[in-house]
Amino acid sequence: MAEEEKIEIRRGLKGVYFERSATSDIDGKAGTLTYRGYSIHDLAEKSTFEEVAYLLIHGELPKAAELAAFDKALKAARDLPEQISGLISTLKSAHPMDVLRTAVSALAAFDPQRDDFSVVAMRAKGTRLTAQIPVIIAAHHAARSAKSLPKPDHALSQAANFLWMITGHKPSAETAALMDRDMILHAEHGANASTFAARVVIGTEADLHAAMTAAIAALSGAAHGGAAEDVMKMAQEIGTPENAAAYVKAKRAAGEAVTGFGHRVYRTEDPRARHLRDGVEKLSAAMGQPKWYEILQAVTEAMKPYARFGVNVNVDFYAGVIYYLHGIPQEMFVPIFAAGRAPGWVAQCIEQAQNNILIRPLTLYDGPAPRDYQPIVSR
Repeated sequence: MAEEEKIEIRRGLKGVYFERSATSDIDGKAGTLTYRGYSIHDLAEKSTFEEVAYLLIHGELPKAAELAAFDKALKAARDLPEQISGLISTLKSAHPMDVLRTAVSALAAFDPQRDDFSVVAMRAKGTRLTAQIPVIIAAHHAARSAKSLPKPDHALSQAANFLWMITGHKPSAETAALMDRDMILHAEHGANASTFAARVVIGTEADLHAAMTAAIAALSGAAHGGAAEDVMKMAQEIGTPENAAAYVKAKRAAGEAVTGFGHRVYRTEDPRARHLRDGVEKLSAAMGQPKWYEILQAVTEAMKPYARFGVNVNVDFYAGVIYYLHGIPQEMFVPIFAAGRAPGWVAQCIEQAQNNILIRPLTLYDGPAPRDYQPIVSR
């Protein structure tokens, strides 16, 4: 390489635009997020997960007949192939994310459109996967709990049915609405690590199931999907609201991050967070466990001095408490993230496939200078 040639290394591809996308728009400085032009605030307050999933996968909000057909397709896909159910049972002792990754990969063998890369087929496969992912999570939970999996209830929405299959209890309208909102808020978020992984894989002309498997694998990493689980661990460690200030002070003095604060993109409060905050307050009070909300609010208060440095609350700060209050084990928090994110992954894969180019960045070599090979007897 010529000595005068200067190459700027953007580690982690920070600040690098690798493609155009019409799925979502994030303004980190202003703290805004839109899905296909619609404000996350409007979608969280006025829409449903089914509508948002359709919006992401098809590009527009559905008309009544389109939504009915989409909802019917989602519900029809809730019954897993027997072989997948058997696989989940075999893997009952494995981590939920490992089971989810393996089951999604195996589903490719049972999808009649696996090798059809048309937009129509990709949407159909994506719709099925959006429906199947939460059922896989519920089936594994039942298997490792030695309980029977409740049959999917086609009278229930995606979020309400998920809670029914996980808990064995029909959720109230308010509880189902909060889970629905949680899934909407997680549905899409630009070129995050899992989405980028999915686009890399679909860019090689691999099938959609392979790309979704890669996305799940990327999400399983603690640096990406584990925040909701870690926030609940933090709340349990703090124990009472009165301990929050000392906890934060000790963390900051040690130069350690406070879980649930800060974001790779946002320099203000994550715009999604507010829509879970009120719901967590009401849910924790309704379930007789208000202290969890109170602890989180005490942490937020203690962290206010750091907001001017761009360290603000993010969406996962409140999400974990929602799952915990339903009695959902903490190792299932990240799989639930995947259940919400599925339509966003699908939309990004469709977008990549429609105008595909193999994603192949470069690394700048900084190893040894050219040298002669030495036979092993001379080393």
